[in-house]
Amino acid sequence: MCGIAGILRNRPGPELASLARAMADTLSHRGPDDAGCWSDEEAGVGLGHRRLSIIDLSPHGHQPMMSASGRYVIAFNGEIYNHRELRGALAAGGVSFRGHSDTEVLLEMIASVGLEAALQRSVGMFALAVWDRAEQTLHLARDRLGQKPLYYGWAGGDLVFGSELRSLRAHPDFSAEVDRGVLALFLRYSYVPAPHSIFSGVYKLMPGTVLTLDARTAAPGASGIDPWASPRPYWSLADVARRGQGDPFPGDADRATDALEQVLGESVEARMVADVPLGAFLSGGIDSTTVVALMQARSAAPVHTFTLGFEHREEDEADAARAVARHLGTEHTELRIGREEVLATVPEMPRVFDEPFADSSQIPTYLLARLARRSVTVALSGDGGDELFLGYRRYLRGLRIWRALQRIPRPLRLGLAGVLAAGTRGRHPEDRWRNLSGELRSTSVDAMYRQRLSRWQHPRNAVIGAVEPRCLFTGPAPAPDIEGAAERMMLLDLLAWLPDDILAKVDRASMAVSLEARNPLLDHRVVELAWRLPLSLKLREGQTKYLLRRVLHRHVPPQLVDRPKTGFGAPIRAWLRGPLREWAEAQLSRTRLEQEGYFDAGIIRGMWTDTLAGRGRWHNHLWPVLMFQAWLEAGGTTGTRPARD
Repeated sequence: MCGIAGILRNRPGPELASLARAMADTLSHRGPDDAGCWSDEEAGVGLGHRRLSIIDLSPHGHQPMMSASGRYVIAFNGEIYNHRELRGALAAGGVSFRGHSDTEVLLEMIASVGLEAALQRSVGMFALAVWDRAEQTLHLARDRLGQKPLYYGWAGGDLVFGSELRSLRAHPDFSAEVDRGVLALFLRYSYVPAPHSIFSGVYKLMPGTVLTLDARTAAPGASGIDPWASPRPYWSLADVARRGQGDPFPGDADRATDALEQVLGESVEARMVADVPLGAFLSGGIDSTTVVALMQARSAAPVHTFTLGFEHREEDEADAARAVARHLGTEHTELRIGREEVLATVPEMPRVFDEPFADSSQIPTYLLARLARRSVTVALSGDGGDELFLGYRRYLRGLRIWRALQRIPRPLRLGLAGVLAAGTRGRHPEDRWRNLSGELRSTSVDAMYRQRLSRWQHPRNAVIGAVEPRCLFTGPAPAPDIEGAAERMMLLDLLAWLPDDILAKVDRASMAVSLEARNPLLDHRVVELAWRLPLSLKLREGQTKYLLRRVLHRHVPPQLVDRPKTGFGAPIRAWLRGPLREWAEAQLSRTRLEQEGYFDAGIIRGMWTDTLAGRGRWHNHLWPVLMFQAWLEAGGTTGTRPARD
């Protein structure tokens, strides 16, 4: 795993190599083992790389790497899990190799069949930059599900890109201007949805796409690149969903269980290949336990497993994880965190996540990654199971709500919504009855689900001067022909929530401590099979993840894993009224809020006062505000403060 950064320009400018190197060096946590830079001053391109050595620890894995033909240069972040098979195919065609890294295999595959064909044949997670010396074009690409990040935008007249925003900010001409509309989106979802970033004119490359830039025609300014239209897909989740519904799995539950166990087993085995110590996160839930069980079945030695718990918390999966580890015979490490760890960790979050991020499970995820890094360099994770196999309880609630709404005639629904809205005039803009009126007005399951996912229903009331831009939840439906309310909710999560919240959280938390996290459930072949499974194999008699449970029950007794889902979120409400109260008060002081001019101080202070008095449940509203404030305090906008609109 690594960090990449670079520059493309079509004009004279500062020395490229030193600038690309400086940008990449901001990512040393992602790649502490090696650093490299390649540039072509005449062509106007510079590539920087920081390396975390996982496969081929020799100098032959050094990057940026040039193809044997000399045509292509690559800066690569990620893993290609089927690189051995690809190597064999290339070797049979006469290609020779200098080392045994997956980067070299991918590079020679690109040279052989072209970039998009090479990506389509690759199984992996990645973000990459490829410079074509013959065509004078730069290609940026991201893996199918968005497991690895890639930002791009303009710094003066230079196009800049990198694994994290901090690498772009290392350019002396970068303008760190907060996009107020995106800030409102951040309050709504607790993460910044792609293709946006918190900064104006800077974007995230969408998963499964390639962006090609011609050095001879590239012009400064974000207007030259449409983040929705310019990147072209080489793999489409929406197409996978369509094909899956058009070609459903033909067998019964037993055959489907066999098929799922086979593809999951192959995925896990591929992700166990490493030249460094390897382990797994274990929560004791269905997803991570399935991954660990399949790992242990393929390992001659006990698998290293790691779990985290909270002191003085009623809901905790640490005990369950310990029982699972004992049954499977893993080498298990457990850490329980309390007041001191919380106080020490929260101020670190802006450094860890770089961009404002407010999923409360960010804290335990970071602490878990730090715990694992003491023993291993690679850890497998169970992320993706909820989105693929109907695991979230909100899916069941969403189904009940949508079915209930369908039974109410639309004129009556609109009338009820109007009554609720009128009854909440003069009350807090986030009043739950006003939120219900929004659900009653929903014309589609997508719109209803957006209401359910929104932490803030009306964030523009709190963010001064904000107009929310388009995102996947508010633009044209990504796949309007996908049938089924549950299926549409899962698709939206796979397109937005998974890459921009779950995977961003795991990537930043793990890479902050130089740990590589791998996700077997997100192998695209697992995803493709999951979309062929009928809903009856995911939800049966009120039980979610039905088929995944059947696979797991072949390895672990049901009584160890069949229990209500706990989740991994932190007890934010208790923390804000306890150990984090003083810190939060400093972040939310009226004087500071008014001086900075981003938030309506009256609304925010009202929520904070209610929280301290035990009135309302505003902690989920306040946490993204607090994370943004902490990010600002850590230098999120290079020390500048905008004037109040």
